[in-house]
Amino acid sequence: MAKNVLLSCDGVTKAFGAAPLFRDLSFTLFEGDHAGLVGPNGSGKSTLMKILAGTESADDGTVALRKGASVGYVPQTPIFAPGKTVEETLLAAFDERPDAAAGLEEYERFQRVVLALARAGFDDRGQRTDVLSGGWRKRLAIARELAFEPDVLLLDEPTNHLDLESILWLEELLASAPKAFVVVSHDRYFLDNVARRMLELDASYPEGLLQVDGSYADFLEARDELLRHQRAYQETLANLVRREVEWLRRGPKARTSKAQARIDRAETMIDELAEVRTRTDSQTAGIDFSASERKTKRLWVCKGLSKALGNRPIVGDLDLVLSPGQRLGVLGPNGSGKTTLLRLIVGELEPDAGTIQQAPGLRVVYFEQNRESLDPEQTLRRALAPEGDTVIYQGRALHVASWARRFLFDSSQLSTPVKGLSGGERARIVLSRLMLQPADLLVLDEPTNDLDIPTLDVLEEALLEFPGALVLVTHDRYLLDRVSTRVLALDGEGGVEPFADYAQWHSHRQEAQRRAEQARRAMARSEPAPERRPKTKKKLSYHEQRELDGMEAAVLAAEAKVDEAKAQIEDPANVADGVALHRLAQEMAEAEAEVERLYTRWSELEDGA
Repeated sequence: MAKNVLLSCDGVTKAFGAAPLFRDLSFTLFEGDHAGLVGPNGSGKSTLMKILAGTESADDGTVALRKGASVGYVPQTPIFAPGKTVEETLLAAFDERPDAAAGLEEYERFQRVVLALARAGFDDRGQRTDVLSGGWRKRLAIARELAFEPDVLLLDEPTNHLDLESILWLEELLASAPKAFVVVSHDRYFLDNVARRMLELDASYPEGLLQVDGSYADFLEARDELLRHQRAYQETLANLVRREVEWLRRGPKARTSKAQARIDRAETMIDELAEVRTRTDSQTAGIDFSASERKTKRLWVCKGLSKALGNRPIVGDLDLVLSPGQRLGVLGPNGSGKTTLLRLIVGELEPDAGTIQQAPGLRVVYFEQNRESLDPEQTLRRALAPEGDTVIYQGRALHVASWARRFLFDSSQLSTPVKGLSGGERARIVLSRLMLQPADLLVLDEPTNDLDIPTLDVLEEALLEFPGALVLVTHDRYLLDRVSTRVLALDGEGGVEPFADYAQWHSHRQEAQRRAEQARRAMARSEPAPERRPKTKKKLSYHEQRELDGMEAAVLAAEAKVDEAKAQIEDPANVADGVALHRLAQEMAEAEAEVERLYTRWSELEDGA
């Protein structure tokens, strides 16, 4: 069945200065495409998204949007007018974009705003944007575009600054989206869960772009196969060029037309080999933390540790031992106190109760989330080498230009002020500083923000090889899952619970949500919550068979409730009552969840039949 084209790029080129970001890009987006866009830092992902959104123009080539189709765009750093509520912000967006609001009555705009805010998790439509955290500002930016109901939604790094709960919310939202979207992300689990098509922007590919239908895991397999073939072709071409160069050095005895053709062919192969080598000469940051190699078994120990900020407890009665080789991952929603716990560990804060003991002369290296140690006015040269033009790394003196190249900086950037660098480049500066300090204990607060996937891979390997103790806060579940030997979860109310790994925490969270939902529904029916039932048996019982026989009717009835809720929301009579409209939106979401649950149960019963 042929897919309908939504948006197409043909020969799109964009350059800043003499060097092009990308050249002659061509691809097509279809209805229902769920596409992930990846690529190394500096490959032009954000620029390409702006070109697709129409906020920036290409130097050459065309971007064509199907007639009548609309595009929504969520930038990396959303901007909102100060002094407005979240509801006012979304309503004002319709006035700012009259093309998207064309044909909509005022009550229809209000309905869309209420629904979008409900889907984004905003319970208070009167909340002011000025007090929103970075994660909730990102949610509001997504809600703003959802209100326009675009045919294709473009999201540039939407998981940055989101906590795990919000990332899981966004995953669920996108995975079930009927319309098309393109999302730029370095979160590998997120991409694997939401993308059904992958695009990689990288100059190492002959066309500058690799396209793979399938998940992120499928993309990795296809890319590895392509690169193997590309390396094999490069080796074959190099052998051919070597043979032709030897022939050229001997000098053809007769300058016949046949000999001249071979000379021309040899020159063409030499040029092609040079081009292939240039494309495939990829670089990654050289991350390798210096360890002190001390053998002390108990580096940092706390007993009965408690800390509160104001009247809000952060950590209560925590016992923790950090030893060499232990890699502790810290989880919790934004505002739960993860950074506060790290500051207690590094000694920047004192506990309210409990004791802390650390090994004599303990060397702690701390990566702070906000890169506060960087002076924005300082040049890259001074940021990398504060004392002069050399750094001492693992006992060896290195020139600042060589040290800069290790972190993918060109020598021409050394005079650039830090404020002129990207977020990923600033993160690499902080990592370079950490590597110069021998450590017993590494404490990393969101080190993955703004790092591209190749750099994340190198960071991951460096952390796995670090022999000291590690405490890691990150929203990158792939990194957390691979690196952590233990996980500590904060609930934001002083509770701290240990888990073996991320998967165990995730299962615990799902079970807690399921029980909470059962309790809520039971309370609504004034009935006790149902007891946990055992897993479905392989062979259906009499009652299960009856349930299966009636499942189609149950699904139809549930879908009817969704239609009924939608009709009430769209009824102009309900527009005046914002509270009622919000309640109806929640009821429709619950009805949709019940339909999803019934389909899942239907599948379970059919598998057991």
